[in-house]
Amino acid sequence: MPVSLPAFDRVYDELRARWPESTEERDVATPYGPTRVHVYGPADGSPLVLLPGGSATGLVWFANAPALGGRHRVHAVDLLGDAGRTERGGTPLKSADDLTAWLDALLDGLGLARTQLCGHSYGAWLAARYALHAPQRVDRLALVDPTQVFAGLRPGYLMRALPTLVRPSEARARAFLAWETADIHPDETWQRLYALATTVPGRKLVAGGRPRAADLRMPVLVLLAEHSRVHHAVKVAGRARRTLPQAEVALLPGATHHSLPLTAPEQLNDRLTDFLD
Repeated sequence: MPVSLPAFDRVYDELRARWPESTEERDVATPYGPTRVHVYGPADGSPLVLLPGGSATGLVWFANAPALGGRHRVHAVDLLGDAGRTERGGTPLKSADDLTAWLDALLDGLGLARTQLCGHSYGAWLAARYALHAPQRVDRLALVDPTQVFAGLRPGYLMRALPTLVRPSEARARAFLAWETADIHPDETWQRLYALATTVPGRKLVAGGRPRAADLRMPVLVLLAEHSRVHHAVKVAGRARRTLPQAEVALLPGATHHSLPLTAPEQLNDRLTDFLD
């Protein structure tokens, strides 16, 4: 299982305090280990599962939870294999199929026969894969600046990310964030959490091929960061429209990839609530 670091744990708890007071912490048993889920919103609200990007933890949705939790029962997940309070144990995590099996077990443990599903970045890739794996369980699918769904990663982005991947350190992660987010300056506490997350021993983010997005049949929302350095947003938007003519596709002005979902949360919340409602 991933080993936590005292500094990471302290910042994690700081960011947890930014969530509404009535937020519940649940550790849901799965064959792959207990999964931490931050739950907020009315008990009778329609369920909404939020999957974050890599190193972000489920806490990254703190600026969205108050709005989304007005009418929905929000379940923000710490990803299996990533830093956070989800632990690995039992069945080994080896493949993308293990991730979808984990989500099956997680939804079962949460008592969610069906849900609306939203993911950002790596979490959007996982959300798209899961929606194809179990379409009967996903009412609506929202993909926020998805990676490896409609296009690959820019070579320049990969070159910038490589030092953090090969020799992770808080300083390298902060420098990488500063480059990608440019002048936006995302929340400082979250930046510290992201940077420390890259240094947590035992992280294992499982990758896989692109999902067959053209086979998605539920309503889909694709929101792309206008200034994302991960990919060319306008080109990806065009590809998303061609792949899913029935989908709603839009650019989020001023946003970069890693500044989401913290950039202009009101605008993102409005887009998501309009679509989910």
